[in-house]
Order: sequence, then structure tokens, then C-alpha cells
Amino acid sequence: MSYLSGKTVSLIGGTGFVGRALTEKLLNAGARVIILARNAERAKRLKTGGAIGQLTAVAGDAQDDTNLLSVISPAEIVINLVGILAPSGQQTFPALQAELPARIGRMAKETGCHQVVHVSALGAKLKSQSTYARTKAEGDRSLLRQFPDAVIMQPSIIFGPGDNFFNRFGQMAMFSPALPLIGGGASLMQPVYVGDVADAVLAALNMEEAKGKIYQLGGPQTYSFAELMRFTLKCVGRRRLLVPVPFSVARLPAALFSLLPNPPLTLDQLKLLKADNVCQKSALGLNELGIMPTAIESVVPDYLMQFRPGGRFAPNSFS
Repeated sequence: MSYLSGKTVSLIGGTGFVGRALTEKLLNAGARVIILARNAERAKRLKTGGAIGQLTAVAGDAQDDTNLLSVISPAEIVINLVGILAPSGQQTFPALQAELPARIGRMAKETGCHQVVHVSALGAKLKSQSTYARTKAEGDRSLLRQFPDAVIMQPSIIFGPGDNFFNRFGQMAMFSPALPLIGGGASLMQPVYVGDVADAVLAALNMEEAKGKIYQLGGPQTYSFAELMRFTLKCVGRRRLLVPVPFSVARLPAALFSLLPNPPLTLDQLKLLKADNVCQKSALGLNELGIMPTAIESVVPDYLMQFRPGGRFAPNSFS
């Protein structure tokens, strides 16, 4: 029997990319799952993965203390997955990434919750030029102050079916004659599989020695941004120009994009791209959690086939 069987696990922001993968694994492990989401209808679609009554979807705003307490108070385990790439209205970096983790930690402690896991981001640094990275670091620190045994996961770029990285550039390659290499495409990344991130959370919950630790999650190999674009083009079977775009030139379109509801690039993301997004050699990671990292080559080509000329079943003529 799984160690999670019969336990109540609350997911804050559980309907996103990582949340869907994690919910499936929690349900399979026999946990009772409560999801707090702004759109509860998206959470209800996950119910088919478990038994009747095993998953409860609660519509609410994590910034509202009443909503937050309603899902934390019955839980033995709380997992926070809330994060944004660009602010919108009241959904700001300070509110969701710096202040929310502290509030979750305080409530979890007050209600007697046993375990807290917080999914942060690789590159979270208090002195970062990026507001995204800086508030992620502030959230990590403030959570540990409130709940010292909390486990923090800091993944690199996360890939898998439905991701917002390879899918975005694969789709772009269908229509655009070129793909941009921001800053020349030299920045380094260590993409990590969404299934490995979910497995890392479950593994940490079953390890006493994981309490209070920070784990940096990355795949088995490091790539430059340019290498990832060439890999994407190979997967979709298309020849496109790769055009280096200096950071100074990218500032204007990034500023304009920032005005859109779902901007493809922001000024803050430009600051992120100036720093490598790779795990430190001395950091704890997937290996310490007993997980063998999954390579992009074994997963990405399959779900990018939809962007090939002629679709998924077209013959591969690109080399």
C-alpha cells in the first residue's frame, strides 16, 4: 500500500501543467486530493483519474485567506504550485510568489499540517535583476521561516505534452520563416520532464531527510537556447532561419508584448534569459530523490509531431 493512501493532500493551484501530472500520480497513489483553483471546472476534468469522491475541486482565490484556509485546514499535506510568468491585475509577482508561500506556511503550521512542498523555480535569487526570480527567492525564504520543514523544488524549464516551451516554438515554426535567438541564443538551460518533477514531489514526501531541504531539478543534459531551437526544428521537420536578436533590440518588442493579456515575451523575461538556468553541481537534485532524469530526446519528438508538415503521420524527411 502506498504511503499516501488515505492521506488528504491539498494542491494550491493544481490545474496547471505540473498540477495535472501531480494530481494523476496522487490519485493513483490512493490520496484524497483537494484542489484550490480559480477555475474549478478545469479541476473537475481530473476526477476521472480517481475513484468517486477522491478528488474535490474548490473554486476560490489563493489570495483570499478564507479560501486558502478552507483547503489547508483539512489537509495532512499541502503542495503549492502557484506561479506566474507575467503579472495581470491583482495577480502580481509579490502577491503570488513572495507573500503567498509565507501565508501557506503560517496556515499549515497553525492547522497542524504534517508536510508542505513548494514548487518554486531554478534561478530564484534574492539579488536577481528579474522580479520573477527575486520574488521566487523571497517566497522560498519566507516559507521556510514559517514552516522550517517545508521541502522546496526548484525546477528548470519543464517539458512534456502540453508544455509552454517546446509547443510554443514548434507552433511558431509552422508559420514564421525564422525563430529568434534572444541574446544570440547562448543562455544555458537544463530542461526537466514534468513527470520527473511530479515524481520528485512524491519522493520527497516519503523521505524524512528531505524536510527543510531545497532540491534543484534539471534534466540529464544542458543545452544552449540555440541548441534547443535546432532540436525543435528537427522534431517538427521544418527548416527555418535562426536569427540572433541582441537584448537591446529585443527590449522594444518585449515592452509592447507586455501589454498583451498573455505576452510571449516580457522585459522581465529578457532579464531571466541573461542568466543560465542550470543546476549547481553541489545542489541536491533528482538523483538524491532516487529519480533518473528523462532526456528531451525520449519525449519531445512524439508530442511535437503535430506541428510537422502534414501532421503527426507525415513521413520524416528532415535531417
